[in-house]
Amino acid sequence: MVTASLGKNARRESFFQYEDAVAESRVLIIMTGGTICMRRSPDGYVPATGFLDSCLAIRPSFNDMSPTKELTARTDTGEEQVLKSLRTPLTSYQKRIRYCVMEFNPLLDSSSINAKGWKKIAFTIYNNYKEFDAFIVLHGTDSLAYTSSALSFMLQNLGKPVILTGSQTPMTELQNDATDNLLGSLLIAGHFMIPEVCLFFNHELYRGNRATKVNATAFAAFQSPNCPPLATVGINTTARWDLITRPNAIEKFRVEENLDAHVACLRVFPGIMPEMVEGVLNLKNLKGLVLETFGAGNLPEDERLIQVLGEACRRGIIIVNVTQCLTGTVSPLYAPGTALGRAGVVFGHDLTSEAALTKLIWLLGKGLTDAQIRFQMSHSIRGELTEQSQTLFEHPGLTPKMESLSRLGYAIRDGDLEEIERVLAAQREWLLNEVDYAGRTPLVRNESFLSVVAPSSSSSSSSSSSSSSQASRDHCATRAKGQIESVPVKHRGGVSSYGNGVQKGNTGVDTSGPKQRTWSAKLQPYIYAFR
Repeated sequence: MVTASLGKNARRESFFQYEDAVAESRVLIIMTGGTICMRRSPDGYVPATGFLDSCLAIRPSFNDMSPTKELTARTDTGEEQVLKSLRTPLTSYQKRIRYCVMEFNPLLDSSSINAKGWKKIAFTIYNNYKEFDAFIVLHGTDSLAYTSSALSFMLQNLGKPVILTGSQTPMTELQNDATDNLLGSLLIAGHFMIPEVCLFFNHELYRGNRATKVNATAFAAFQSPNCPPLATVGINTTARWDLITRPNAIEKFRVEENLDAHVACLRVFPGIMPEMVEGVLNLKNLKGLVLETFGAGNLPEDERLIQVLGEACRRGIIIVNVTQCLTGTVSPLYAPGTALGRAGVVFGHDLTSEAALTKLIWLLGKGLTDAQIRFQMSHSIRGELTEQSQTLFEHPGLTPKMESLSRLGYAIRDGDLEEIERVLAAQREWLLNEVDYAGRTPLVRNESFLSVVAPSSSSSSSSSSSSSSQASRDHCATRAKGQIESVPVKHRGGVSSYGNGVQKGNTGVDTSGPKQRTWSAKLQPYIYAFR
């Protein structure tokens, strides 16, 4: 009997030695509260502590019954806690996920979350960033989309997954969505390097600042109306890597904690009176307003209402126009929407109300000017909105990109600087990286363009034009340089050096040689030319 027992123990130890050699990822679960950790009481569901032991340790999907290890984690204030950890069974990716649960004390009601709670979550992540591979935040569903949006802006240079989830029913209930939501979050966090703040619910992973709650009781409680899911969990997990954003600079992860919550949200309704809107805009210390409008950004045609909004904008209150509709975007298609734009209201494109509000809180806390805040509210920072391209040139046989490229080419050929500026202002994100029908790139130069952007310093060039036209070209060159020198482009065409003259590119055009034009080294990588 003793010999058999010893043999069994030896085999068990050998098994776990093999298991220890299997790759593990470490995930910190931050329990803030919510339905997922509640239990029944005579007064209804109440938050319960000891979530790891009472709910997860007894479930085979969450615990492979290997010896428990202790992990050290830190609270938002830096206080160390020694936590018991569990490990999942071996996954289809031949990996195990070791995780521990840090519970907030006291547990929070999600309907009471505010900027202070967001900071607590953010700094808990920050203080454990080096020790863990990913983070899961368990949170109530009522304000889950607000918290995921806020964290997406606060966590700067994020390089690891942060996934928020919750449930409509507690894990202690026989029929629940908590098990699938937490297990799906664990599988994605432990296997996929998605360096974004995300929201996972009902087998789908959404960008955190794109999600919104659409159902109060169903398991499919959240949707991302204007952005497809980043990943879907089924028999296999499918990730949309083409949609996932990554840090655009190699910088240290940090928390931007300065938030200014002096904002409000107002939903427009038929018959809304200007006095009501004025009352909100006159609130003490109000700095921003999210205005939920009809359809594509409209509100009742009321001159007094527009006047009230315009006066608030001139006082420095940032007003952001978002649609009440679940899907779609605001745009100045109709006269009422155009009037809002003229009054100084910012078009929020397809921002959700949650993202618009939290983004405004974050931007107001950064100490930016009104103009900077207005600009950033209408442009994507964390993938929270879809920027709309202006229609610049139409032709039935061209794609929208080629239409804009053609428009720029004609403007350059004609020396129309104002048109060049308009095209670059609308399409600068991608246009200077494109090639035309002949494969010509930003480094291909053209004589007609040289005369506009980079006037010759040679005597032959100056003698061929009047002093006034030369001065005009000098002015054009200065303004054009300011317009395009800050736009990064891909370097194609095999150009190996910069300086006086132009190296021969992949089109065979060679403008170096006798003319010896003088170029600004900064300007050269950004010049676009057409024959």
